[in-house]
Amino acid sequence: MRRREFITLLGGAAMLGLCLATPARAAQCGGDFNVFLAAMSREAAATGVSRQIIDQAFAGVTQDQAVLAFDRRQRGTFRKSFEEYAATRVTAGRIKRATQLMQRHAALLSRIERQYGVPPNLIVAIWGLETDFGSGDMGKLPVIRVVATMAHDCRRTDLFQKELLAALKILQRGDLSLRDLIGAYAGELGQTQFLPSSYIKYGVDYDGNGHVDLRHSVPDVLASTANLLKVNGWQAGAPFGEGTANFQVMREWNRAVIYRKTIVHFAEQLSQAR
Repeated sequence: MRRREFITLLGGAAMLGLCLATPARAAQCGGDFNVFLAAMSREAAATGVSRQIIDQAFAGVTQDQAVLAFDRRQRGTFRKSFEEYAATRVTAGRIKRATQLMQRHAALLSRIERQYGVPPNLIVAIWGLETDFGSGDMGKLPVIRVVATMAHDCRRTDLFQKELLAALKILQRGDLSLRDLIGAYAGELGQTQFLPSSYIKYGVDYDGNGHVDLRHSVPDVLASTANLLKVNGWQAGAPFGEGTANFQVMREWNRAVIYRKTIVHFAEQLSQAR
């Protein structure tokens, strides 16, 4: 979900990453930023991240005041109705594009449904709403800089220290290069906008190339999206409209009822368009 549209909530898998239990603080928030990074470097090394990766990732990293300003603005309220919001997101053009992609990736989506139990129309609806099927805005900010900035800030330091360590693990695993580790204002990245911790926890190497690539690999993106829902209790073959158990599972994707209703609406439109 585009972060400027639901300003009280993080969207997509970003929300889930922030809601998971977090360990005790590894480094003291606030104070000198370089001292903070040094403490995080030691913590990362203790988890197995190589010194080379840490040095490359933290080279020249500074606080991003624009990220902090954006974060401070997220305390308003979302005022659009479901009808108003859905009308701007589930458009005829997007439905047409989604239908074409469902046909193009029919075999892949069928395989994913058999393995994870999540129907193709729902997966493609999420894909479309998050980044317009990977062709839209996936964010342009260096994830390390973003999550380091948020981790240093004392408002949610425990949460974002975890995200910083997870981002370093993505680099350590070789899933993405530092150049490709770019995302949005809370560090969410890829075609369905996973926070680094969700990337590590739910990411699937579905194309079998040895890496989880949620920026470039459509198989990895779609399977990882389904895996997140399955791990959190998705019931295969069951309905997923408002009031169902699966609608509640989608809360792990996004807590906003309006956004989840929009996912359902989009998925229903795709079923009718087949």
